[in-house]
Parts: sequence; C-alpha cells; structure tokens
Amino acid sequence: MAAGGYGRYRAVIFAAMFVGYTLYYFNRKTFSFVMPAVMAEVPLGKDELGLITSSQSAAYAISKFISGVLSDQMSARWLFSSGLLMVGLVNVVFSWSSTVMAFAGLWFLNGLAQGLGWPPCGKILRKWFEPSQFGTWWAILSTSMNLAGGLGPIVAALVSLNYDWRMTLSFSGFICVVVSFVCLVLIKNEPSDVGLPNIEQGAKKGKKGSASDNSTLTELLLSPYLWVLSTGYLVVFGVKTCCTDWGQLFLIQERGQSMLVGSSYMSALEIGGLVGSIAAGYLSDRAVARVGLSSYGNPRHALLLSMMAGMCVSMFLFRVTVTGDSPKLWILTLGAVFGFSSYGPIALFGVIANESAPANLCGTSHAIVALMANVGGFLAGLPFSTIAKHYSWATAFWVAEITCTGSTVAFFLLRNIRTKMGRIPRKAD
Repeated sequence: MAAGGYGRYRAVIFAAMFVGYTLYYFNRKTFSFVMPAVMAEVPLGKDELGLITSSQSAAYAISKFISGVLSDQMSARWLFSSGLLMVGLVNVVFSWSSTVMAFAGLWFLNGLAQGLGWPPCGKILRKWFEPSQFGTWWAILSTSMNLAGGLGPIVAALVSLNYDWRMTLSFSGFICVVVSFVCLVLIKNEPSDVGLPNIEQGAKKGKKGSASDNSTLTELLLSPYLWVLSTGYLVVFGVKTCCTDWGQLFLIQERGQSMLVGSSYMSALEIGGLVGSIAAGYLSDRAVARVGLSSYGNPRHALLLSMMAGMCVSMFLFRVTVTGDSPKLWILTLGAVFGFSSYGPIALFGVIANESAPANLCGTSHAIVALMANVGGFLAGLPFSTIAKHYSWATAFWVAEITCTGSTVAFFLLRNIRTKMGRIPRKAD
C-alpha cells in the first residue's frame, strides 16, 4: 500500500512540476517569440533589445543562486508556486507596457521570478525519489525546457495569427497564474507531508538528526569536492555555450558553410542534448543502483568522464575536419555527438551536487555550482569572442578544446576524493 501511495504521489507531483517548469521556460522566452511583432509596434534598436534581454539574464543568475539557498530554508512548493505566480503577473503587466524602460524593468523582474523555479524542483525530487532513480527523473524534468523551447515559437506563431503580441503575453501569463495555484495544491515537499515515511533515513528524526544533516554552511564551503564540481561545471557549461553561441558563425564565416547548415547544426546539437540528458540520468542511476553511493568517489563519475572526453573529441573533429566541402551529414553528426556529450554532464553535475550535499544544504550546494556555471557562460561571451576577433574562430575553439581536455584530466585524477560534502563523522575523520 505504501509503495502504491509513493507511486501515486510521485506521478502527480512530477506531472505538476513538469507542466509548471514548462510554463516557466516558455514565459522566459515569450519576448523572444514575439519580438518581431513588438518591434513592428514599438521602435526598438539592437541596443534596446540587448538591454531588455540582458536585464533578464543578470536577474536570473542572481535569483537562481538566492533561490537555491532559500530552498533549504523554506517550503520548496511555496517557492516554486510563488515564482510561477510572479512570472505570470509580470507577463500580464508587460503586455500593457510600451516603453523601453518599462520593458527592461519588467523583464528584470521576470528574470528574478524565473530563478525560483529549478532549485525547488531539485529539492523535491531528492525527497521523493530513491538515489537510484534521482538522476533519471532529474533528466526527464529538464526536458521540459527542450519542450518549451521547441514548441514555444510554433505556439506563439499560431496564436499571433489571430491575436496580437499583447494578447499572447497576457494569455500565457494568465495560464501561469492559474497553474501556480494548481501546483501549490498538488506538490508536496516530502513524503511525511502526506503520512508516508521519508526516503532519506534520519533526515527528519527529531532528536538531533544525523551528522550530515547538522552540517553548517561553513562545513559545506570547506568541502574540496564542492569546488571540484564547481570548476568542472564552469568549464563544461562554458564550452557548451561557446559551441551553441558561436558554432554557427564558425561554420559560416571560416568554413564557408551556408546559413541552412549552420542552423541545422544547432538543431542537431539540441536534439543530441535532449537524448544525452536522459541517457546520462538513466545510465548513471543504473550505476548507483548497482554499487550504491559512498563517501569516496561516485558511481556517476565514469559516465561523466566518458561524456567529457566525448566533448573534447567532437570539438577537435569539428575544428579540424570541417571544411567548405564537408558533407552535411558529417557536420550534423558532430553537432549531435557534441550535444549528447555536453548536455549529459550538465545534467550530472546538478544531480551530483544535490545528492552529495547534506540534506539540509542540497539546494545551497546546487546554487553554488550553478552560479559557477553562469560564470562559465559569461566567459563564453565577450572573452571568447575577443580571442576570435584578434585571432580566429578556430583559435578560440582550440582554447576551449584545451580547457575542456585539461578539466577532464584533472577530474579523472580527483575522481576518488571524498565526495560526501559537509561534516565528517569522527570515526571517519
């Protein structure tokens, strides 16, 4: 009966989070979806467009870090639902606006609200799923972004056939508001909220809890493994961003490929990434089920390192073998392989940061490594393009390739260090 209870609640909670986060991501991109229609009504130059989109990106990076910390201090379902409510309200008000400063200010608020979405999801997944299931469901939930990103432009285009952009934003915002209340009702923080035993033994036993549950923020920050993960995530996310942001230009400007090939490469990369995320979660969960989690090393490391090596190899082949005469199929294959090899580690770094931290600080742990990933994303912007400006795109990609290879080797050498973050029990000290 208990197993049936778990299954029913897991299905309902996961479905609510999946729908909720799909709406989070769709409403993060609504301005991009309706941008041509907005520009036809409100005169916006490249600087104004950059200001609006950058304001959201900056707010999102800040908010996601703060949300990760907050998810350890307050109800995750309230955090998730409140953020979705705020996203919906901001979109509705945005549809009433007509000035650049109003657009930028409201999209900054949208970014702040967006950051409240993912960290609570990680917290709730850890509470409701076994360690041997955690990675798979984390990866499947992350595909809600691919779903929203893929179907979003089509949905927005269909709606715009009968309504203007203001109605499109108002309608999507209203749906967010309604679904936020549904999520608040359906999502439960942990099994004990509905009378079921918690998955993590000793996580809420009253007395004084386990040593790991009593870990402080200082003890978490002093864990070397946290910074090993953070550095690896910074490099992987930065290199992935280099390829998604600049790979198309490299193909067109330096390799003489058409715009169609460039855009097809991007699509292949995203499709490979979708498959890679799910494969990384499922295969690494099987490894965890086989050997379990311990204080030293992690069963997910083997797959993580294999995929990072795949990133290095596919980048090398992309830089060296692609010419103006290269078959389109070869270029698309390299894009799909890179997407598979890069999105997999991105999913795994989040999973490992969450499951290796003390239960009371898992949101904070994920927030720290995610913040470092955002630093990597920043480095993939202006610094990377500056190298290309002074040398070439090929040289810039060579630097990214060497950085990724060095990070992979370093992670391999450190793969068996203590991975259990937080306080070390005396008998293990």
